[in-house]
Amino acid sequence: MALAGIRVIELAGLAPSPLCGMILADFGAKVVRIDRTRAFTADVLGRGKRSVALNIKKPEGAEVLKQLCNRSDVLIEPFRRGVMEKLGLGPEGMLEQNPKLIYARLSGFGQSGQYSKNAGHDINYIALSGLLSKFGRKGENPYAPLNVVADFAGGGLMCAMGIILALYERIKSGKGQVIDANMVS
Repeated sequence: MALAGIRVIELAGLAPSPLCGMILADFGAKVVRIDRTRAFTADVLGRGKRSVALNIKKPEGAEVLKQLCNRSDVLIEPFRRGVMEKLGLGPEGMLEQNPKLIYARLSGFGQSGQYSKNAGHDINYIALSGLLSKFGRKGENPYAPLNVVADFAGGGLMCAMGIILALYERIKSGKGQVIDANMVS
């Protein structure tokens, strides 16, 4: 398998990050999904992953995540701008601890810009991008497709591609990096 031996930590989130983690698992990566405590998340996007419940909002949970990332190749985080920094888990500190870490940020609107702190869903992303206007018949209101356009194709799939390219680049440079994948840009 192409990604055999690659260790991935995926912070539980909605559709894009689980799809990204599943793609990496399908190609042989060892993916551990960090679920929220008291949350049951059994879904098809969990295929090929192990799951651990951990409250990263508590200092002891954040410390466990740091230790896991010290022994991992990739971290996939699905939160809005600033969330991980408030928890002391932002990319600067994590890359200082593990300079080879690929820190993949997968959010709706990216880490900069006027919408970067906003939550959103597939319908918001495709409407804002203008893509929604392409769905439907001439002279009628557009219809909303399944959440496979922005969440899956624009988010999860592109983040997986970015991770694979960053892993490839790491072979040459020996360094990790931050990936800013998002559903709009």
